Amino acid sequence: MRQRRWLLKLLPVLLMPAFACQAQQTAPWRIHGLDPQSEFDTAGNTNYINQGAVVSNQTAVATFDNGWANDFTGEVLAQGDVTIQEHGHMWRGTNFIYNFKTGAVRAGSFKTSQGIFSVAGDQLRGGSNKVYVASDAALSTDDFEKPAYTIRARTIVIVPGQYIEAYHATLFFGNVPVFFWPHYKRSLGPHRENFEFLPGYRSIFGPYLLSAFNWYGYSNVDGTIHVDERERRGIAAGPDLAIHLGNWGDAAFRYYYAHDQDPGADGIAAPDLTENRQRATFYYQVRPSSNSMVKVVGNYQSDPLVVRDFFNSQYNGNVEPASYAEANQLWPNWVFDTTVQPQLVNFFETVERLPDVKFTGLRQEMGNTPVYYESENSIGYFKRVFSATNTASYFTNNVPLADGLGFMPVPGTVGKPADYAATRADTLQQFTLPETYFGWLNVTPRVGGRFTYYSDVDGPAIHTNAQERELFETGIDFAYKASRVYSDAQSSLLDVSGIRHIIEPDVDYAYLPAPTRSPSQLPQFDYRLPTLRQLPIEFPDDNDIDSIDRMNVVRLTLRNILETKREGGSQDLVNWAVYTDLNLQPRTNILSDLYSDLDFRPRSWLTFNSSTRYDLPDTRWREAIERIFLQPNPATSLSLSYYYLMNNDPEFQTFPGENVPGHNLIDMTLYYRMNENWGARLTERYEAQDGYLQEQLYSIYRDLRSWTAALTIRVNSGPGQPDDFSVGVTFSLKAFPRYGLNSDNNRPGLLLGTSSPADMLDEY
Repeated sequence: MRQRRWLLKLLPVLLMPAFACQAQQTAPWRIHGLDPQSEFDTAGNTNYINQGAVVSNQTAVATFDNGWANDFTGEVLAQGDVTIQEHGHMWRGTNFIYNFKTGAVRAGSFKTSQGIFSVAGDQLRGGSNKVYVASDAALSTDDFEKPAYTIRARTIVIVPGQYIEAYHATLFFGNVPVFFWPHYKRSLGPHRENFEFLPGYRSIFGPYLLSAFNWYGYSNVDGTIHVDERERRGIAAGPDLAIHLGNWGDAAFRYYYAHDQDPGADGIAAPDLTENRQRATFYYQVRPSSNSMVKVVGNYQSDPLVVRDFFNSQYNGNVEPASYAEANQLWPNWVFDTTVQPQLVNFFETVERLPDVKFTGLRQEMGNTPVYYESENSIGYFKRVFSATNTASYFTNNVPLADGLGFMPVPGTVGKPADYAATRADTLQQFTLPETYFGWLNVTPRVGGRFTYYSDVDGPAIHTNAQERELFETGIDFAYKASRVYSDAQSSLLDVSGIRHIIEPDVDYAYLPAPTRSPSQLPQFDYRLPTLRQLPIEFPDDNDIDSIDRMNVVRLTLRNILETKREGGSQDLVNWAVYTDLNLQPRTNILSDLYSDLDFRPRSWLTFNSSTRYDLPDTRWREAIERIFLQPNPATSLSLSYYYLMNNDPEFQTFPGENVPGHNLIDMTLYYRMNENWGARLTERYEAQDGYLQEQLYSIYRDLRSWTAALTIRVNSGPGQPDDFSVGVTFSLKAFPRYGLNSDNNRPGLLLGTSSPADMLDEY
């Protein structure tokens, strides 16, 4: 019996090392001193801290002046200047008890930020369920020592990242009570409901008020309801809906109806302009797997100008929006695509694809050989449907060729061109043999062939028999890249600290003898359009299937790059590419135009861009785009642009004698922030060719601490049109900004309501 008593007395002593070891192992943090003067005293499981410390684990960090930390319970008593950061939010105050194991917190006076809100109170308590309750607290989006407005409440419940609730809450402006809520709840995510109002004046609208009601987070549907009143044009309304279907993808729908009392107010004559004007847009996209995608886009409008009149910035981005459905599947070396494209409106010319199915073999190595193979195979039913408003005479008569295997459009009477349709099957097979010689010269010969089948061509004025086209193509590409470093190159004027010069010459030769059928004998579905830039000379990049003709050309390209060290990294000082074509079987000139693309950045805040096209045989400029951008400091930016396009250039004429107006346009935009409260932006666009100041845009910005305001004035002018004068006023709460960062610079029409900040379909 005595032995058992002695064992019971000795048991705590025997187990003490185990308890100490357990306590040591369960210490949930690391403790660091804030400076060399920090002092730590330990008594049992408690660490006493003076002169500041940081206590941290994987989920929280606490910084304070003095206090204690218990290794066994995980509690920290923090006093002085206390900061606790956990789970993406922060607590500030003077007296906290925080448990690093459970996350429970108790505090006296405190302050925290939750999303856009600042919350301060006299008492705080919360448990491991991450729900915190504050007493005698106030919240505001005006994060200043003396906020302009607050919601003061007897009790505030905070669920970080989710919502804030206030009970017995009063809205104060300064010290003046304005409104009382028995219960107020606010999501910390996007505001579930809010209104937008944009008043203004435009000469073709009269005074207007554009209003919208937005909602987010209800079930799977977000949306906006627009109700707009324009004194001269009447009322207009419609919904924007975004539908989230989880694994079934995302959809969106937009509809807008305007009862237009004066559809011709801007002086532009267009057919089918009535009082009842509308547009509807549908979008759907789903990714059944990481390598597959299905997309459907539908665009309907009652007339060709409804988007221009009421959504001008969208019109400038896409004058003729298409409607289509497409699906694709990607494998490591193969891609399958199918497209269906109908004509939903008869005033936009459309090549209907009903459907167009394509199977592409990406460039891939053939076994263990050095030969690479690529292919492109497609089949589809195509119908070229011309615009019902097209009155060009050069397509109205289509005369079949004598053999019945083609047709030639010839001038005829004025009227709508004749539609035509056919089935087309096409296959391209190509082989390349890339090699490197001498360790620096890359040589890539290629050879391939193309076979295309066309069914009978049907149309009101056209009917030809089925026909085939075969063609052979070959070519070779020579390219190399060399560089040299000049470490001693220094220039304070150009901000140069060493230079690396990179030179990249490229010679690409393409030969394609005359195909068995010329483009004039074939229906034109995928045809070559006039362009300001060079078109590809290699397959499959050259995808104008029906316009392919003989070719014997050498494309010469020379690129020079000068890199220098700036701001701790490498930056291009000069990036200059010059290129032209040498036509070995010329139809007109041996040399094509000379193209030049130049980027020059002499300082980190100064950039020059130049893109030009020079007609070598006739020694004249056909196109020039010159830009200068300066931003010497964050408060000032200036951009100057010059656009030149030769007038009545025959290359851009669809038919002989067509008037293709050129450009001689000067564009300037200046932004200047005068101080923390005021800023200004102006844009001037002058067309020297006809002497019109096409656009004047002036905006004044005012920072109202919690709000921002902008006053915008715009004047548009042009030949044959009345001047269009607009003025708009916008307000935006900083906590709930109406526009994204710099969106008013990229889309200034936002400040005038010519584009909607709630547009959900601008991305496709």
